[in-house]
Amino acid sequence: MFNHIKIFTLFKLLNLAVLLSATSVMAEQAALSNAAMPKRIQAVYEVTKNGQPFAKVHEQFIVSGTGYKVESVTKGIGVYALFGERVLTSTGEMTAQGLKPTRFELHQGDNPKKAVLADFDWPKQNLRMTVKGKLKEAPLTAGTQDLASFAYQFMYLAKPLKSDITVTLTTGKKLNQYQYHINPESEMITSAGVQYKTQHLAPPAQDTQETKELWLAADYHYVPVKILMVDDNGQKLEQILTELHIE
Repeated sequence: MFNHIKIFTLFKLLNLAVLLSATSVMAEQAALSNAAMPKRIQAVYEVTKNGQPFAKVHEQFIVSGTGYKVESVTKGIGVYALFGERVLTSTGEMTAQGLKPTRFELHQGDNPKKAVLADFDWPKQNLRMTVKGKLKEAPLTAGTQDLASFAYQFMYLAKPLKSDITVTLTTGKKLNQYQYHINPESEMITSAGVQYKTQHLAPPAQDTQETKELWLAADYHYVPVKILMVDDNGQKLEQILTELHIE
């Protein structure tokens, strides 16, 4: 009986050692993968509305230790400047799966009533959104992003992007899911004298006019080169990359 117990205990210890070894390898692979990713991205976009100059967007994505921060500042052009700057910020953790937001903020000009906040309570799987001082909650599922972080999450997905994907995204006011079909053929986009090979993500055919399409730079960590948004009224916003710095 004593020998049987010793053999059983040894078998458990061996299994535990194998499990710990596999976990260690996975952790090392994730660390190496994240180490190869950019620590800082600075991007500038020009935005047109129905083909006319509308705004300029300055964005930066910074990784510091195990955390990240995204800041996106939109400044209107001409009469649109009267609305004030629109500032989006997202802060959170870096994981093996990419970005894990903990807080999102949206501020429009100096009007505090237009501020939108979202807190990600991952342990309780709860998303708390505050709009005009009123709290709204929604179930929080793995992989959920916000308006500022989602554009930088693509760099952490398996490459090349092949199958269709679903993006769960909070605007700070509500939580939505967006379906995207990935065009397997590369599309070339030239902007500010730079030619980018992109992958085109488009929503499937739908009844509503509202759509959002993305073209991601395949050779530049899948940073968005072009974003096309059409609202229910047919108003078209096109955002295109004009400057990109990656460290």
